[in-house]
Amino acid sequence: MILYNSNNRNDRVTLKEAVLQGSSNDGGLYLPTKIERFSKEEIENFRTLSFTEIATEVALKMLDGAIEPARVEEMVNESLPFSPTIVELQDGLSILELFNGPTLAFKDYGANFMASLLSHFSKEEERKITVLVATSGDTGSAVAHALHLKEGIRVIVLYPSGRVSTIQEQQLTTLGGNITAVEVSGSFDHCQALVKEAFRDQELRKRVDITSANSINIARLLPQSFYYFYGYSRLNNRERGTIFSVPSGNLGNLTAGVVAMKMGLPIERFIAANNINNTFSHYIRSGRFTPKEAQQTISNAMDVGDPNNFPRLKLLFNESYSSIVSKIWSGSYSDTQVKAAMRELLAKEGYLLDPHGAVGYLAIEEYKKRVGYDNNHNYILLESAHPAKFADIVEEATGVKVDIPQRLQREMERKRDSVKIEGRYSELVEIIEG
Repeated sequence: MILYNSNNRNDRVTLKEAVLQGSSNDGGLYLPTKIERFSKEEIENFRTLSFTEIATEVALKMLDGAIEPARVEEMVNESLPFSPTIVELQDGLSILELFNGPTLAFKDYGANFMASLLSHFSKEEERKITVLVATSGDTGSAVAHALHLKEGIRVIVLYPSGRVSTIQEQQLTTLGGNITAVEVSGSFDHCQALVKEAFRDQELRKRVDITSANSINIARLLPQSFYYFYGYSRLNNRERGTIFSVPSGNLGNLTAGVVAMKMGLPIERFIAANNINNTFSHYIRSGRFTPKEAQQTISNAMDVGDPNNFPRLKLLFNESYSSIVSKIWSGSYSDTQVKAAMRELLAKEGYLLDPHGAVGYLAIEEYKKRVGYDNNHNYILLESAHPAKFADIVEEATGVKVDIPQRLQREMERKRDSVKIEGRYSELVEIIEG
């Protein structure tokens, strides 16, 4: 498997180099030079396979010989012992629940498989690695849990002070060991900018072996394609066109879906659902990509004003705006609308969404009104987190008491340990080299 730098197509690396580097020296992101495709018959046969069997088939096709097949199968089985579930509601709407992993968020899929890849390659190279990750909520806790106590790997998680939920903060600040949580004054975009600066700092990279665990790292992004194949395979009526609604912040989940489509999955269209941080929705409407300062919302994992994966997304469509908008529609929604959507689906279907899923539900409903609803489509909503991770918000919006899973209850009892910084790059360097 050979990958190229989004800033320079002639800069090519192996999968091992891409995973261990995270991003290129000039800040570019890695993409496969070739995306292998499944036949229609192969995809249809997925309906008889389990999630791990589907994930193994997709990983083997995706990695294209970069790792021995038997080892790929081992990695999938050891890193993904949990599976999504799909709940079919009325009017062609299905909920693909992605919160069955250890931190109850969809990031567990990418983080756990990435941890296996990172551990595999670092042991081959006998290298000690520092993993830098910026989080707007769920990424940090998923990566921290996936890499906790992994030999030869240190993890530094940057998160915006006061802008993650109580449970999210508890999950990423209580592990200790090889995990350092860094509370940054500012938004997620400030955290992300610090991480990007570290990767551009060639002097620092000579002293410390650093990589990323954000969806900057291709190892985090590609495994998120697995559950698109699984969700499609579990539909009862695959004769209908299939539309995925993707709550979108840094655009990693959406980009992974586009990779799945490029691999042959028959996805008719994507709905990219934004909260009021609508940089991408604005681009879809206007053709202009204008990053802006992120604003705080109740769907905090999507509070991103300058999405990392936008360059990848453009390249997957050969930088053609018309091609992008032919496959992606986007809408953006306020906190007030999100709360109303949680109440609406609960009343109609008895289904309790988290705030991020509610943004995705709103986008489906608006899309149906704009295109004229018909019953010839499957709408699959990616429900990215368990409502318990946002219990206060969900309970206030719906009046329903949220059951807190035991694993979260145990985490809430642990003592937090974090390092607070104002957001200066020099402060981060001191932590990295400490």
